[in-house]
Amino acid sequence: MESEGKKDTKIILTKPFSLESESDNSDADYRAPKLLNRILNLLKNVRPGSDLTHFQLPSLFNFPKSQLQCYGEAVYCRGSDLLRKCNSEQSPVERFKSVVAWSISTTRPTSFAVAPYNPTLGETHHVSKGNLNVLLEQVSHNPPVSALYATDEKENIEMIWCQQPVLKFWGTSIEAQVHGKRQLKLLNHGETYEMNSPHLLIRILPVPKVNWVGGVNIRCLETGLVAELFYKSTLSFLGLGKNHKLIQGKIIDSSSSKVLYEVHGYWDRTVTLKDTNSGEIRVIYDAKEVISGLQAPIVKDPQRVWPTESALVWSELSQAILNNDWEKAREAKQLVEERQRKITAERETNGKAWIPKHFAVSFSKEGGWNCSPIHKWVPDAPIIA
Repeated sequence: MESEGKKDTKIILTKPFSLESESDNSDADYRAPKLLNRILNLLKNVRPGSDLTHFQLPSLFNFPKSQLQCYGEAVYCRGSDLLRKCNSEQSPVERFKSVVAWSISTTRPTSFAVAPYNPTLGETHHVSKGNLNVLLEQVSHNPPVSALYATDEKENIEMIWCQQPVLKFWGTSIEAQVHGKRQLKLLNHGETYEMNSPHLLIRILPVPKVNWVGGVNIRCLETGLVAELFYKSTLSFLGLGKNHKLIQGKIIDSSSSKVLYEVHGYWDRTVTLKDTNSGEIRVIYDAKEVISGLQAPIVKDPQRVWPTESALVWSELSQAILNNDWEKAREAKQLVEERQRKITAERETNGKAWIPKHFAVSFSKEGGWNCSPIHKWVPDAPIIA
């Protein structure tokens, strides 16, 4: 959808990736032709093992949204309120099981051969979903680091993410490793849950496919409960067969090392828990209920949209992609990049260091990047989901 913003600039918001994204080819309307051939040509001089984090993709390979929007959609675009369920459960074990389901729900389908825009330094994305207010900021450009802070004052919930994608080219595939930590705080219960993200594996040959892979660990610092999850594809070595999105794992009481539950299923269908004592099997996550039929956010108050908002910064490029106007898309992307270079040059000339507006940021070799929100609560947003 589009809305008129400040200075009559259109704010472009598109549908998030959902289960239908894989089945109905819904992104075909803004795909450039012969993308696989273009990718092979683009990477023909890139050596295996190369870091692609700062590789500049032509606009032909973009879909119309920023990486900040993709992170945000994983939090605010959902069909059922799993966060409230996490908060309403009466026992630590039941809350932990609900947090595991919520973590799985942040895994979203994506699309082969197209990628989001690399956010500009200081770019923001601010959206509300009911009482949940979500704010993201690009706090570093080199390396690219994105911070997310989401709060629900009614439920007394906080969420903090600090993520750094690192892209590696392996000859026949590209792996997007997502470094960093995610925290979910249920303040009414005095519980903090820490977790990481799976990695995105983009297989180019022999059969183009995209899959979330790797291990995810979820830990409650106060109760000692731990979940060890593993994402993998059921494709054969040659890329043949059905591409099932398998997830397996277990929930453990770390104080006794006892396995309480076994996790099994498919993150794009259903995931079950098996009680190791009773043998009872129960569905904890149903993708159809959570990530099906998702709609694009809408602009409630265009005049309150910040100039740094992703949907505004990239609006001309997004509109050009939606129109299949690839020459206009190239020009629009170049304009954003040139504007960013000019701002950076001016700042360096004046000897001013850039400081994030919404987060305090630090880095250590041991702990990596740490992003702490400056304000206690995120205000309601002019964009609603």
